[in-house]
Amino acid sequence: MGNEKLRATPAARSLAHRMGVDLNAIVGSGYKGRIHAEDVAEFSYEKAGGITPLAKKIAESFGLDTSTIQGTGFRGKITRADVAAVLGDRYYPNLEAIVDPFTLTTKTATPSAAPAAAPAAKPAAPAASPAAPTAPEGGVEIVPMNMMRRVIAKRMSDSYFSAPTFVLNYEVDMYEATKLRKQLLEPIKEKTGKKLTVTDIISIAVVRTLMNHPYINATLSPDGSQIELHHYVNLAMAVGMDEGLLVPVVHGAEKLGLVDLMLRLKDITERAVGKKLTPADQEGSTFTISNLGMYGVESFTSIINQPNSAILSIAGTKEMPVVRNGEVVIRPIMKMSLTSDHRVINGLAAAKFMQELKATLESPLPLLV
Repeated sequence: MGNEKLRATPAARSLAHRMGVDLNAIVGSGYKGRIHAEDVAEFSYEKAGGITPLAKKIAESFGLDTSTIQGTGFRGKITRADVAAVLGDRYYPNLEAIVDPFTLTTKTATPSAAPAAAPAAKPAAPAASPAAPTAPEGGVEIVPMNMMRRVIAKRMSDSYFSAPTFVLNYEVDMYEATKLRKQLLEPIKEKTGKKLTVTDIISIAVVRTLMNHPYINATLSPDGSQIELHHYVNLAMAVGMDEGLLVPVVHGAEKLGLVDLMLRLKDITERAVGKKLTPADQEGSTFTISNLGMYGVESFTSIINQPNSAILSIAGTKEMPVVRNGEVVIRPIMKMSLTSDHRVINGLAAAKFMQELKATLESPLPLLV
C-alpha cells in the first residue's frame, strides 16, 4: 500500500499508480491533507505555485509585489486571501470598506443611524410569491463534470482570462501537399504499416518553420518578467475525446524526419485515446496544434495551451475556385489560424511565421531533405 503515514483515498492511490505520480509530492486538499483523486489529476497538469487570476488583479491594483507572498492555496498557489492578508488595512480599511472583487472598486460602508425610540412597525403582509417556473418533464439532465473536464475548464479559464491574444487567419493551397501525400502514401505504409496523413505533413512543416521563429515557440516566465526562447520544439497535439481533451507532446520534434515524426504522433495519439499517457507525455510543450479539419470545420480559433505562447488551428480542406496565372482553377484550400499571446508575440512576428508556413505547405518538397 506504500507509505502508511500518507493520507490518500484508494482512488487517489490507484490513479497515482497508473499515471506514475509520487503521492509524496502532492499536497492533499482533503481533511488533514488527505489526497483525493482530483489532487492527483491536477498535479499532472499544473505547475506548483502560481497565483489565481483574481488575486493577481487585486495585487496589481495595489501595486503589490507577489514574489514574496507565501501561497496557501493548492500546491502553494497564491489566493485572494493571501493577498488580502499582506495588504491588511489597505484591503479592509477599519473594516468599513467593501471591496468588489470583480471590479476592484471600493465603496465606503455608511450604516444609517437608528432613531432613539422608533415605534414598532406593523409587520408587512407577505407578498404573494410568483410560482417558480418548472422545466418540462424530462427536459433537463444534470451531468457532473468528470475529473478531466474540471481540470480542462480550470486551465482554459486561466489561459483565456490571463493572456491578451490576437488571431491571424490564412488560406493555404494544399494542392502540392496532398499530391506529395499521395506519392508517399504507399512507400511509407509498406515500410511502417502506418498511413501518412495531411496532419503529419502539416506537423513537420510547423516544426521546421518554428525553428526560424523563436518567439512563436517561446514561453513567458511565471512572473511575466522574462521570455524563454526554446532552441528545440516540443510539439503538442490536441486529442479530443467525448469525456475531455488531452494534449500529448512529442519531445525533440526538431530532430525528427517526416516518417519518425509521423510514428511518434500516431503513438502518442493512440495512447491518449487509450488513456495510457504518463505525466511526462503531457508536459514541456512549446507549441500546440489543434486540428478539426476531419470534422468538416471551416474555421475556428483555439485557446492557447499555456505555458505556450501560440496555438495553430487547422480547419478542413475544401475545393474552391482560385485564380492562378490569370485563370480560375479549382484547388483544395485549407484555412488555418494562429492564436498568439500579445505579451510575447507581436503581430509582425506572427505574420512572418504564418507567411513562411503557408509557403512551405504550398511547396513542401524541401521538407523531405
